[in-house]
Amino acid sequence: MTSTNTMKVGDHTVETHRPDKVLFPGKGADKEYTKGDLVAYYRSVAPFMLPYLRGRPLMLERHPDGIDGPRFMQKNTPDHYPDWIRRVEVSKEDGTVTHTVCEDAATLVYLADQACLTLHRWLSREDRVDRPDTLVFDLDPAKDDFPAVREAAHLLRELLDRLKLPSALMTTGSRGLHVVVPLKGEDDFDDVRGFARDVADTLAADHPDRLTTAARKAERGERLYLDIQRNAYAQTAVAPFAVRALPGAPVATPMSWDQLDEPGIDARHWTIADAVDQARTRPWSGLNSRTHALGPARRRLEELRG
Repeated sequence: MTSTNTMKVGDHTVETHRPDKVLFPGKGADKEYTKGDLVAYYRSVAPFMLPYLRGRPLMLERHPDGIDGPRFMQKNTPDHYPDWIRRVEVSKEDGTVTHTVCEDAATLVYLADQACLTLHRWLSREDRVDRPDTLVFDLDPAKDDFPAVREAAHLLRELLDRLKLPSALMTTGSRGLHVVVPLKGEDDFDDVRGFARDVADTLAADHPDRLTTAARKAERGERLYLDIQRNAYAQTAVAPFAVRALPGAPVATPMSWDQLDEPGIDARHWTIADAVDQARTRPWSGLNSRTHALGPARRRLEELRG
């Protein structure tokens, strides 16, 4: 028999199905988590997560049979989704895509019931889809080597500070970190990606034995990859507080720069068991009020590069 629960979430009633279905099997030290656990997590984290989702097209990573089953990357919003879930139609090369937009906790709960483990967000908003208001550097180590990631994050922050750009830090829930820069949304994706590439190239040139911007894995060796490819139209980055489809249900979690050097911190430090506790500390408090245009930073970078 298929079990169904009905819950009131904000202004909407949401049905959830098969809450005991295991999505994250217990393996070794990793705890088992069910769909019910996923729904409960997204309902609890919603007040902290929604500010980073509202108005943004989403790509949904669904695992109907759990992390050991097939994965579906969903861009178009199915017709059977409730009418109260917002959609936005955006252009692509051969037409349009109607993305889901997550505006409220009920939508998060509904998506969790659809076995959407991970929400990947656009770096721009629906009212100006071609003007990103967020820049992301993805620090991707050659192997599971968090000390190398930590070092790269500190180096990148030092450079961004010299450019007078505020930055924030987030675990990816996988192996690396995201360094996030809030923008005013005045530049298009090509300009933002070009600036990010120049920053990454500058940092890699200063530390060629440890860092690289080589897109091909064969050219990276053991060096950490400074990935700026998310900064492009129709590309996405894992959303803050999104669960990753990995054993133990790790969460991509915003953190403070002070936490980076704390013992035990790594890319999978927080899970659905404790990410809400971290969210309550509001590590990115005030970030969106510190947006910057790239013009002055670009000029400072040119001066640094000589």
